[in-house]
Amino acid sequence: MKQSAFYWDELCMWHGGGYFSGGIATGGFVQPTTISSLPETQETKRRLKSLMEVSGLIDDFEVLSADLISEEDLLRVHPQSYLSEFKALSDAGGGDLGHRLGDASPFGPGGYDMARQAAGLALRCVEDVARGTFKNGYALCRPPGHHCLPDIPNGYCLLANGALAIQAVRAKGLMSRVAILDWDVHHGNGTEAIFWDDSDVLTISLHQDRNYPQHTGDFVAADFAGRSNLNIPVAPGSGHETFLRAMDRIVLPALTKFQPDFVLVSSGYDAGALDVLSRTQCTTATFRAMTERMMAFCEGRLAMIHEGGYSEQHVPFMGHGVLEVLSGSEVHVQDPMEATILAKQTCGPVLAAMNAVVDDMAAALGFE
Repeated sequence: MKQSAFYWDELCMWHGGGYFSGGIATGGFVQPTTISSLPETQETKRRLKSLMEVSGLIDDFEVLSADLISEEDLLRVHPQSYLSEFKALSDAGGGDLGHRLGDASPFGPGGYDMARQAAGLALRCVEDVARGTFKNGYALCRPPGHHCLPDIPNGYCLLANGALAIQAVRAKGLMSRVAILDWDVHHGNGTEAIFWDDSDVLTISLHQDRNYPQHTGDFVAADFAGRSNLNIPVAPGSGHETFLRAMDRIVLPALTKFQPDFVLVSSGYDAGALDVLSRTQCTTATFRAMTERMMAFCEGRLAMIHEGGYSEQHVPFMGHGVLEVLSGSEVHVQDPMEATILAKQTCGPVLAAMNAVVDDMAAALGFE
C-alpha cells in the first residue's frame, strides 16, 4: 500500500452554481457547465486530477472515494434547522441559502448530497491519516468549506468540510490538540468561528488583507492557551518571498508553541498570480515550499483538503506541486508561468515594507 492517499469523487464535480446547462435544467444526468456559473467551477479541480493522470503522479497515490458524511457527524457543527432547509431546497431543484449575508452560495438539484460527498472525502482523509492507515492524504473537495458558518453558507462554501472532519475524528478519540493552517487567499472565517472558543484547536489563516470577507481576518495576537486563533493578513501584491517569510516567522513558531498532535492544511490556490479573485503573486514554487515546511514540521504526517482557487490554467500546476511534495514522488511538472511571475515580483522598498508587516506581527507574538 502506498503512503499517500488521494480522495476524489466525480459527484463533487457535478455541483453547480447555476441551474442550467446550455438552456437545459441541470439534474439527473445533465451536468452543469462553466457557462453562466460562479467563479467556483469544476474545471480547476477536474484539471488538477487530469494533470496528475497525464503526468503519472496519480500512480504514487492510493486513489479513494468516501461515503457521504452522516447526519450525526453533520450535527457536530451544523444545526438541524440549517441542514433541513438545505436538503429541502436541494430536493426541490436548488436554491441559495447565502442570501441572508447578501452573499451568493447557490446550488442546483442534489446539491445537498454533493456537499455531503465533499465533507465525506475530507472526513475519510483526516481519519485515515489520524489512524495511520496512510502517512498523509489529500482530499479534492468540492464545494469548498472554510467560509461556511454553522448556520449560514458563504464564499461558495455550503458545509464546513475541514471543521466537520476534525470534530468527527476528535469524537472517535483519535486526536485531541489540533492545528488547522488555512493558506487560501481569503480569510477562513467559517473555521475561525466554529473553533473560536475551543482552546484545543489552533486556527491559523494566512490571507490577503481585506479581500474576502472584507470585515474579518484582522491580525490579533493569540495567547495559544485560551483563544487559539491567529490571522496573518498580508498586503495585495505580496508574493513568494512574503508568504514564505510569514511561514517562517509566524506559522511555524506558532505551531511549535501550540504543539498539536494533528495538523490539517486547508489548501486553497487563489493566492496564485493568475487568480481572478485575489491580487497576490504566488506560484507553484510558493506552494511547494510551504508544503515542504509543513511536511518537515509534521514529519510527513499531514492531511490536506482543497479549498479555493479560480484559475483553470494555474491551479492544476500549483496543486500538482503540492501533491508532488506530499507523496515524495519523483514525478515533476514545471509551472510554465512560474519564471515570468517570479521575475515580476515586487522588489526593493515595496517588498521591504511588505516583509516589515510580517516582522511586526511576529514581534507582537513574541517570536524572534
